[in-house]
Amino acid sequence: MIRVLSVASECVPLVKTGGLADVVGALPAALAAERVEMRVLLPGYRPVLAALPKAEPVWQADDLFGGPVRLLQGTTAGLSLFVLDAPHLYDRPGGPYLDEAGQDWPDNDMRFAALSWMAARIGAEGAGEWRPDLVHCHDWQAGLAPIYLKARGIDLPSVMTVHNMAFRGLIPPDRLAALALPGWAFQPDGMEFYGQISALKAGLVYGWKVTTVSPTYARELAGPDFGAGLDGVIRARGADVSGILNGIDEAMWNPATDPHVSPYKAPRGKAKARAALIGEMGLPEGDGPLCVVVSRLSEQKGLDLLLEALPRLIARGGRLALLGSGDPVLETAWHDAAEALPGVAVRIGYDEALSHRMIAGGDAILVPSRFEPCGLTQLYGLRYGTVPVVARTGGLADTVIDANPAALAAGVATGVQFAPVTAGALATALDRLCDLHADPATFQKIQRNGMRAPVGWGVSAAAYAALYREIAPPR
Repeated sequence: MIRVLSVASECVPLVKTGGLADVVGALPAALAAERVEMRVLLPGYRPVLAALPKAEPVWQADDLFGGPVRLLQGTTAGLSLFVLDAPHLYDRPGGPYLDEAGQDWPDNDMRFAALSWMAARIGAEGAGEWRPDLVHCHDWQAGLAPIYLKARGIDLPSVMTVHNMAFRGLIPPDRLAALALPGWAFQPDGMEFYGQISALKAGLVYGWKVTTVSPTYARELAGPDFGAGLDGVIRARGADVSGILNGIDEAMWNPATDPHVSPYKAPRGKAKARAALIGEMGLPEGDGPLCVVVSRLSEQKGLDLLLEALPRLIARGGRLALLGSGDPVLETAWHDAAEALPGVAVRIGYDEALSHRMIAGGDAILVPSRFEPCGLTQLYGLRYGTVPVVARTGGLADTVIDANPAALAAGVATGVQFAPVTAGALATALDRLCDLHADPATFQKIQRNGMRAPVGWGVSAAAYAALYREIAPPR
């Protein structure tokens, strides 16, 4: 048995802004079968504390970065949790990173340094009767934990997982003392990044192993196009860097038991779900594929490119239903597209139940991301027989088999890939989708292939467990 402390800023079902939360929430159960006991350390946001009314304190102090703190221990939703209850840092409205006006909390450096500091303290001294054999840090919010461990002289193994390299956790250098960070680490081979502290770089440099959420993204991070200025660090770590694909919760995303949709098996049940979605979204009937998008509206996700390519899909008899929110400029542009094109329906915001109905009812799910560390929506699409159309990048390239002539002849295609990530290439991919959809036997074969594809956590959990055993042998 290996004991692992997983340190993160969000976790399903307690707090979520993106795929990070899904991974952190899914790993403990997935790893239990691998004889890994994982506990999760989270900030004491209001929703987290509300979900743990019977949590018990296992440590407390009068002052940590400006106020009193307690470390609470409790369980909820099948998760064993440690929660850093620090009201001066986390007891506030808004989200985990942004205030109610959508601006970064000005003390985010201190809020997440405190989380990392507590991870190092648990690693060094334990919490109650529990002490980890390894600390697993997720993204920049936990990136300072390895340097806090090193500064304390604690030789405890650590893994740093990059879910998105674009967020580097930049902190002004005059904050070193306030955050109790060692001055010797503020140098180019340490956590210094163009004159600032980078919490993510600290994790990349001082973590024992570095992982990211797909093999292709791991390779991409070693180059300047995707490395966000840290590609040299990735190259320097060499064999210490690996990519392990994310999985999805196959119980939550199961077309046979999903409470949000009628149970179905493609293609007959798919037709019923499609008809229901067309009615709900107010879309016209058409001969082409019904496409869906469930996404954050941002440049990363390539949804500006989809706006340019959209007329091609509509001209071929296709329709599009979009659910998402984000960049106000993109929100307005998509509203305008829905007004101008009768085959387009847009819902701004997020609705978990509607997302399930859309993925169940769509013929295809579009993921035209400029970069995508792993991606989850294409996995949901595969599970529901909703053919993914994806950019050939990151985890999208690793999880979707392009319907090229060789894959079609071999009977293994599960979707459509396109490259480069341009509006023109996306338009061509949508043409290919329409051609495939026009051949029902071929399209249904692709759907069924996708529904049989491995999208759960089994293989990935085994890979994480093997990595843990490499650096922290079982007791």
